[in-house]
Amino acid sequence: MKNIRTEININAPIETVWSILMDFKNHPNWNPFIHITGTAEVGQQLENTIFLEGQKPQVFKPRVLAVEQEKMLRWEGNLLIKGIFDGEHYFQLEKINFNQTKLIHGENFKGILSNLLLKMIGEATENGFIKMNQALKAQCEMALVEV
Repeated sequence: MKNIRTEININAPIETVWSILMDFKNHPNWNPFIHITGTAEVGQQLENTIFLEGQKPQVFKPRVLAVEQEKMLRWEGNLLIKGIFDGEHYFQLEKINFNQTKLIHGENFKGILSNLLLKMIGEATENGFIKMNQALKAQCEMALVEV
């Protein structure tokens, strides 16, 4: 299995980070990597549009695997059929202190084409995660200033 894992510390309470992360309808206003439509409930199907630099937007329809309030969101999607190129995407939040939160954002990949496809899109995908993390940090920290 291959994986991409990124982390960022956000100067905002975990409640603020979770609220902004889970407000899918507002992602197009700040999120340069992924726009999510649907409900974050276990078993529900989402519609995710991914924006990788240098490529056309791609739509995936993953199923939500886990949701833990202010802790974690996980979903799994695949390319065409299960076993070809499957990805388990996750967001984990860890409380550093009252006003700081660590975001761990990543994806575990498996399937018969995972090595080949990750060689092609792995760097762009990781860069997309990092850009999203930075945008989420800015959005959360700006929300505190506006209050």
